[in-house]
Amino acid sequence: MDDLEAQGSIERLWQNYKETGDPDARERLIAQYAPLVKYVAGRVRSRLPPHVDQADLVSDGTIGLMDAIDKFEPARGLQFQTYAVRRTHGAIIDGLRRSDWVPRSVRGKFREIDAARGALERRLGRTPEDSEVAAELCITVAELRSTYKTISYTSVGSIDEMGAANENSPAQGLTFLAEHDMDDQPEEFLWAVDRLPERDRIVVALYYWERMTLAEIGLVLGVSESRVSQLHTRAMLTLRGHLTSSVA
Repeated sequence: MDDLEAQGSIERLWQNYKETGDPDARERLIAQYAPLVKYVAGRVRSRLPPHVDQADLVSDGTIGLMDAIDKFEPARGLQFQTYAVRRTHGAIIDGLRRSDWVPRSVRGKFREIDAARGALERRLGRTPEDSEVAAELCITVAELRSTYKTISYTSVGSIDEMGAANENSPAQGLTFLAEHDMDDQPEEFLWAVDRLPERDRIVVALYYWERMTLAEIGLVLGVSESRVSQLHTRAMLTLRGHLTSSVA
């Protein structure tokens, strides 16, 4: 079956399910898009501690996929994959929140660094360097970067919580960063990304919009995967500060 025939078959499957509610058609749609769940779960899993079970992420993501299939409206002309990725990612994040896997001490470190970066940016009128953040916290740069690595394990859920309650807020761009193309991001969000240090901008662009892994980005930048993880966390904290201040 060529691509055109396959596309026509999927469209007929959608039409059948939406018109009749046929459970067999629903199951076939779930099977059709199951690889998408594994893709999203894999990307989330890459930034989580080893004890988090991939199978649990896939299970939660499948619930999101089924919800997306039930609520999707083909007549609106939207791409199902884009819609489904958002629903799947959200279901996985909800599952992580319910499991409460992030230690309280890590949450505390996140808040301390976030507050220090925010205070420095207001005083300096620019994004602070790691050395300046470390001095503000009375720790070494090595200790700060080690903390970034620890926080990187929590960043999936934390980023999701960075968006404002108002879905039209530019801060909401953080919530769906991984699911939208660059052209779909709010202007204020792209402005905030543009204010990042060059290396952090590259990490954001390659990870979220070019869909590269942290290891692949490390090869591009000539640094370790661990260092890329630190840069990613730093970028997310900086974006949070920029977007929070823009809606204050």
